[in-house]
Amino acid sequence: MKSWVVIACLICAPLPALAHKVIAGVFPAGDAIEGELGFSNGDMAVDQEVIVYGPDGAELGRTVTDADGFFLYVPKQPVAHRFTADLGAGHVANVTMNAQEVAEIMGVAAEVVETSEVQATVAGPEAVIFAGLSDEERAAIAKAVRDELRPLRREIAAYREQNDLQTILGGIGYILGLFGIGFYIAARKKLAG
Repeated sequence: MKSWVVIACLICAPLPALAHKVIAGVFPAGDAIEGELGFSNGDMAVDQEVIVYGPDGAELGRTVTDADGFFLYVPKQPVAHRFTADLGAGHVANVTMNAQEVAEIMGVAAEVVETSEVQATVAGPEAVIFAGLSDEERAAIAKAVRDELRPLRREIAAYREQNDLQTILGGIGYILGLFGIGFYIAARKKLAG
């Protein structure tokens, strides 16, 4: 009987998971779409081919990640873009940028009715701050901001993964603790009676 209890405890013991999740994200980067591919353990997808599909499933283009796991793609159509990469061992990244965001990147008028209040907000403080800058200076500022945000995005994704695993293992620990208390009470009753 004791051997069965030991075996059951070893099987149910919370052990660290060896698997990791794929991290994939896309975001506007000037007149292009910038994306990131990697794993939750911090390893990035280097020199990985990324295939871009439209909403109808037709291939729109291809790009490759750099040494940091980032890629750039310049959209040619204001439609939803789905970015897919096969990272091997059953890991496939799929991330989509909706048509509204792609249209904004391309500078194409969105299909949303604009009010004067929205136009005033868009042309508000940013227009005053960047009024005296050339296009090259604006591009340099945008690139510097993107470069500074990259490590933060990675840290946030890694923190989310760690926090999720910690919460799951904590929950399993509480369940096992409750079973342990139940077995202790049952054993005390058996010895007393």
